[in-house]
Amino acid sequence: MEKQTNKLTGKDLINVGIYSAMTLVIFFMIGLLTALPVVYPFLFIIWPVVCGIPMMLYYTKIKKFGMLTITGLIGGIFFYFIGYGWIGLLGWMLGGILSDLVLKFGGYQNFKVTVLSYACFCLGIMGCPANLWFAGETYWENIHSSMGDQYANTLQALMPSWMFYAGFALLFVGGILGALLGRKMLKKHFERAGII
Repeated sequence: MEKQTNKLTGKDLINVGIYSAMTLVIFFMIGLLTALPVVYPFLFIIWPVVCGIPMMLYYTKIKKFGMLTITGLIGGIFFYFIGYGWIGLLGWMLGGILSDLVLKFGGYQNFKVTVLSYACFCLGIMGCPANLWFAGETYWENIHSSMGDQYANTLQALMPSWMFYAGFALLFVGGILGALLGRKMLKKHFERAGII
């Protein structure tokens, strides 16, 4: 019988890599919808709901602190290097740490805690769109030059400053919905993992 340890094992890190990559690919593919600025506000719900399916499968593998933190770090580094800068890195890291803490203090066998943990993880997604409000004029100049004036003006109209706060609420609600959808689709996995 394997000795129970709080340290992350090779198997844990493999799970981190697999599920982090899977979630990031889905997240990135959905993000391509930003080519249509009218879709942008709806992504605050779409992202966490769709990503909830692979993330709930991931949660059935998580029994130790640190796995979600590493996932947040991986996501943050990825988005840092594709142009979201330190804001993207910080958002994803904080979301990963917060979700890990919620899961640790709430226990790993309770679905209500899993829902709350994932909803907190989704708050970190704000690291990507936060650039719209905090990266400054240079960021908007890049959008104008790369996407065109019509795209940039439409996006500015759809994403006023209050959307930053509304975005957190939508991401949190989307996280709850995504967790519920994921559990429904992966019921057998949750039963096998003993998450009640």
